[in-house]
Amino acid sequence: MSATTVRPPRSRTFGVDRRPLAIPAFRRMWVASVICAVGGSFSVVAVPTQLFTISGSSAAVGAAAGVSFAALVAAALCGGALADVMDRRTVLLAADLCLALTYAALWVQATLGGRSVPVLLVAVAFQGAAYGMVMTTTGAIVPRLVPAELLPAANSLSSLVRYGGSVLGPMLAGVLVPVVGLGMLYLFDAVALLAVVWAVAMLPPLPPPPPESTASAASAADGGRGSSVARRTPAGFRHLAADRLLVAVLAVDLAAMVFGMPSALYPELARHVFGGAAGGGPETGLLYAAYPAGVFAAGLLSGTFTHARRHGALVAGAAVAWGIAVVLVGLAAELWVALAALVLGGAVNFVLSTFRTTIVQTHTGDAVRGRVQGALTVVLVGGPQIANLLHGAAGAVYGPRVVICAGGLLTVASVAAIAWAIPGLRRYTAPDSAPAVTPGPVAARTSPAAPGDRVSPAPASRARAGLR
Repeated sequence: MSATTVRPPRSRTFGVDRRPLAIPAFRRMWVASVICAVGGSFSVVAVPTQLFTISGSSAAVGAAAGVSFAALVAAALCGGALADVMDRRTVLLAADLCLALTYAALWVQATLGGRSVPVLLVAVAFQGAAYGMVMTTTGAIVPRLVPAELLPAANSLSSLVRYGGSVLGPMLAGVLVPVVGLGMLYLFDAVALLAVVWAVAMLPPLPPPPPESTASAASAADGGRGSSVARRTPAGFRHLAADRLLVAVLAVDLAAMVFGMPSALYPELARHVFGGAAGGGPETGLLYAAYPAGVFAAGLLSGTFTHARRHGALVAGAAVAWGIAVVLVGLAAELWVALAALVLGGAVNFVLSTFRTTIVQTHTGDAVRGRVQGALTVVLVGGPQIANLLHGAAGAVYGPRVVICAGGLLTVASVAAIAWAIPGLRRYTAPDSAPAVTPGPVAARTSPAAPGDRVSPAPASRARAGLR
């Protein structure tokens, strides 16, 4: 067996699967993401707090969420198209710099005592756009840094940081606001992002695949490499729609998010079922904290499942387990039962998201991976928004417990129907070798490489020279 096809040993661990951290480029990006996940997430608290302080209305906070979502969707789609025709390191570097400059601008306006809601909404739009491009391009870059066999471990490491930061960052921000003031939180975000900028700048060049490696189907789908970004953008959705496996994976994920994500009902559940105080209290906080706690706990034990090869069955099984956990939440008469079910649900959702992302990455050719990641970002960001709308409206009519139970049952039934209708999902197994991609309908083949050399589909000598 040649050196370019040797796979890492399958040593199991009951802790975090750290194998991808042996790859220098991924390790730098991951360490930088740890810094940014905590010290770069303060704006999650700072922006809505400043908007409410200035306007005195939650409507402004809601408007900011809408503006951010619209900008993120547009940027994710455009960023995915750019990532397929430009050096992905350049695209990601520009997006991270834009995000850092946005935080710096927010710090300046806060320091100068800015009280303009429109100015803040413009800044929020830039923030959402930059973040959408970062999410999409990062998803397209990771399979170029990490061999296919290590993608589950790499995705679990990334999710561990993301969810850990979403808990620790806002908590730390709440402690810091009375000490340093609101404006300094923006400055901390900007400084933390410099670590990510450095890590991205240290990546080797990540050019798009050479024309000869691009499948003819991909070329026909997007009108060729010379097409405009606007014409190339829909190719991601066309690629997803043409691949039954990817359709099944995203359908399962959407069913779990839309039917089985009852977070909009937690305040009412805490108040009317578990006897919480009006206006919120510990019961509400615990309900919101239980899910991410389960996700984080599963991340700490990722070594127990990242070696698995039946990725499709794990996606479907985790979604069914999540639906059952949601039913238990709706049936729970005691708070601790609901919390235990949500912790369990968070853990199985970590498995679901890890292997969903891995299947999409390995089953998509590099020629369209950026656009597919852009389409995936839109689906994943939009799903919870739809869930909040549906659960909120239904809960007002039927009450939280009925709606939560119904959502869990719909999740189980929908996932079972999808797995039955598309047997390729439950039969899908990770590839035996370690290629960068498993060719789908429009996939382009790339030569396998050792973990340390997997940086681009360029010739091996150039790829090795690009390592830093």
